[in-house]
Amino acid sequence: MKVGLYFGTFNPIHIGHLTIANHLAEHSDLDQIWFVVTPLSPFKKKSSLLDNYHRLEMVYLATKDYDKLKPSDIEFKLKQPNYTIDTLTYLLEKYPDHDFSLIMGEDNLKSFHKWKNYELILENHSIYVYPRISSGNIETQFNDHPQIIKVEAPIMELSSTFIRKEIKEGRNVKPMLPNDVWKFIDEMNFYR
Repeated sequence: MKVGLYFGTFNPIHIGHLTIANHLAEHSDLDQIWFVVTPLSPFKKKSSLLDNYHRLEMVYLATKDYDKLKPSDIEFKLKQPNYTIDTLTYLLEKYPDHDFSLIMGEDNLKSFHKWKNYELILENHSIYVYPRISSGNIETQFNDHPQIIKVEAPIMELSSTFIRKEIKEGRNVKPMLPNDVWKFIDEMNFYR
């Protein structure tokens, strides 16, 4: 089975995440997309994150009606902070019959050369890159790389940071979130 791993804190998951994942599920050779909820990104401050299981619940609520989209808590069991290479190594041991690929925005590809063991990731895994509007350049080594697949996907300029800020300021964000996720955030009084 070909599985695309879509890593993120999903704090909260929003329609942009879902649109990109569903587009890849429908327009690529990936059989499933796993939303890997990251407990602690090496690049983010923990204090701004909701509890791991609240974020996992939101991903579950957002993906439950999509056959090819699945929530994953695989990184909850791993050493903190989580590095992608460690997660991939663990997944390959646990699911030897699966072929794992990464899904990332073009903005992340620009800093991919700074990732721990990025050469090893590229050697063993495809990377599906969706377009993002961002500054900076992609390293020349990643242009026309056989493992990097640029995907024609809708450009979604919506961020969890923006959504959290809007909620804190009392604005209506309902159109930006899957309905069950919005209800959960509202009921739990999150981000206020």
